[in-house]
Amino acid sequence: MSRLKIKKAVLAYSGGLDTSIIVPWLRDQYQCEVVCFCADIGQGEELSGLEAKALASGASKLVLMDLRQEFAADFLFPMLQAGAVYEGKYLLGTSIARPLIAQWQVRVAEAEGAEAVAHGCTGKGNDQVRFELTYKALNPGLKVIAPWREWDIRSREDALAYAQAHQVPVSATLRSIYSRDRNLWHLSHEGGPLENPAQEPEEAMFQWTVSPQQAPELGLELEIGFEQGIPVSLDGRRMAPAALVEALNVAGTQHAIGRVDLVENRLVGMKSRGVYETPGGTILWLAHRELESICLDRDTAHYKEHVALDYAEMVYYGKWFTTLRESLQAFIAETQKTVTGWVRLKLYKGNVIVIGRDSVESLYREDFATFGQDEVYNQRDAEGFINLFGLPMKVRAMRELSETGRTRYAAPRPAEIQRD
Repeated sequence: MSRLKIKKAVLAYSGGLDTSIIVPWLRDQYQCEVVCFCADIGQGEELSGLEAKALASGASKLVLMDLRQEFAADFLFPMLQAGAVYEGKYLLGTSIARPLIAQWQVRVAEAEGAEAVAHGCTGKGNDQVRFELTYKALNPGLKVIAPWREWDIRSREDALAYAQAHQVPVSATLRSIYSRDRNLWHLSHEGGPLENPAQEPEEAMFQWTVSPQQAPELGLELEIGFEQGIPVSLDGRRMAPAALVEALNVAGTQHAIGRVDLVENRLVGMKSRGVYETPGGTILWLAHRELESICLDRDTAHYKEHVALDYAEMVYYGKWFTTLRESLQAFIAETQKTVTGWVRLKLYKGNVIVIGRDSVESLYREDFATFGQDEVYNQRDAEGFINLFGLPMKVRAMRELSETGRTRYAAPRPAEIQRD
C-alpha cells in the first residue's frame, strides 16, 4: 500500500491506548513529524503528564488547549436548548465533543503548516465520521490519516502488544479493557464485558457515580436559573458555563444521577452497547424541559420535539458544521427567548424529581386552569368546539350508518354475540 507523502501531521491525541501507539506508527509508516493536539474539555486528571508521554512516544510537541468554556457555552448549551437526546436515552456527550476537537485540530494543523490530520477512531465506529466531516467542512485540502483503517492491529489486545513492543506507557490492561471517553458532559464505557448486552455492568466499572444503593438517604434540593434557555445560576449564585456543569456533576455523582445503559444504532449500521454517566447533563436536561413546559405554547413545544429528534441525529452523525444544523439552531434560539426562570429539583437515589418551576414568562395561569368560576373561559363554549373538532368522525359515522345501519365501531348485536 503506497503512503501519502507528508512531512508533518497533527494527531488528535488523548493519551489513551489508541492515540498513544499511533505516534510511533505514524513515524514508522509515514516518516513524518508528529504534532499531538489535545483539547482540554474536562478530562481532569487524565491530562496529567500528557506532554511528557507524547514526547516519549516520539511526538515533536504537544499542543494542549483549555476549551472547557467554549465547549459548554458554544456546544453543550445550544444542544441543551434543542432538547436533543439520541434514541431516547443518549445525551450525546461524545458526539458533541468531536466537532470542537476537530475544529481546533484543523486550526493547529494550519498554524503548524501540517499537510495532514490524523485520528485514532476505529473503522467500525461513529467518531471517524464526526472527525472527518468536520475536516471536510473546515479545510478539505488537509489529508486524513486513519490508522485503524490501515494497520494490522485488530483488537485492544493487539494494541497493548504494540505499545509494549514500542515502550509506550498506557493505562489500559487486558484485565481492565474498557474503552472510555470523558469530558465535561459525560463519561462513557464501551468494550470488554459490555459487548455482551445480556451482562449487567460491573459496579467497579463506574468511575463517577455511586450506585443508587450507596447514595445518601437524605436527598439534595437545588435550584437552577435559566436565561433564554441557558443555565446561568445554581442556588441563586451565577456561574460560568463550565463551572456550572462541573458543580452539577459533583452533586449528581453523589446521588447516583445519570447512569444510562444503551444498545444504540451506530451511524455505520451496526448496533453497539454503551454505558454512560451523565450526572450534570441529566439534571440540566430535565430542568430545561420543565421550564419549557410553562414558557412555550403547545404548538411550538410539540413542533420543537420533532426538531429535537432531527437535531440529535445531526449531532450523532457529526453534522455540526452544516447549514441545516445552523438553521435549526436559529429556530431553537427564537423559541428560547421566553425560557427564563428557575426550576427547583430534588436529587434522590438516582432520581431527579421536579419540585417547582417559575417564570415571569409563564403561560400557565391558575385563574385560567382552575375548575372554579373564572372570567376568561365559558365552559359552554366547549360544546361548539367539540362539535367542530369531532366533525370528521361524525361525518364518517353518519355515512356508515346510511349504508349499513351501523358504524364500524358499533357494539355487536345480541344475535352476533357467541354464547357458551
